[in-house]
Amino acid sequence: MRRPQVAKRNGGKTGGQGRAGALGLLRVRPLPGDPTRGTLIAGGSVIPCALGRSGITSRKREGDGASPRGVFRLRGGFYRPDRFPVRPVSALPLRATRRDDGWCDAPQDRRYNRPIRLPSTAASAERLWRDDGLYDLVIDLDYNRGPIRPGRGSAIFLHIARSGYRPTEGCVALKPADLLRLLRRLGPGTRMRIG
Repeated sequence: MRRPQVAKRNGGKTGGQGRAGALGLLRVRPLPGDPTRGTLIAGGSVIPCALGRSGITSRKREGDGASPRGVFRLRGGFYRPDRFPVRPVSALPLRATRRDDGWCDAPQDRRYNRPIRLPSTAASAERLWRDDGLYDLVIDLDYNRGPIRPGRGSAIFLHIARSGYRPTEGCVALKPADLLRLLRRLGPGTRMRIG
């Protein structure tokens, strides 16, 4: 069986490796017959993943539960320092999550789809320091981040999956060990194609 390869952006070479050994492109595809589960293809690796409860869409809206279709850069991320005492290895910028970290999901707020401090009396926000472990390690997928369009979806991340790869609210999610292994191969030039 042939192993899948990913095309590089520089010079049309294949192999999926970007600058300094980082992967150039991650591809996420839904499984036939189950739009809430998929595979993430990273170079020659095929990794199971969870997708949004509404599958993948080209018309993402706040609260629709769908993963957005498109190509997104990886902006960097967050990790729980009590669960990862040593910063996970990655060329991406990562910072320790604080207990008061949140992500604004209120379309009418000027901070929509941006990190904020909690508590926030002016805006609805998702808490990044969670008890369920889903956000112990999070990568911001740069969806709807420039320019930000109110109501088009917020907090679209690559994060840790629930047991059994149960659906997300629109993110892509991997088992913790798979995410940690993948993180070592990601860099500022890595992109993720969903759909």
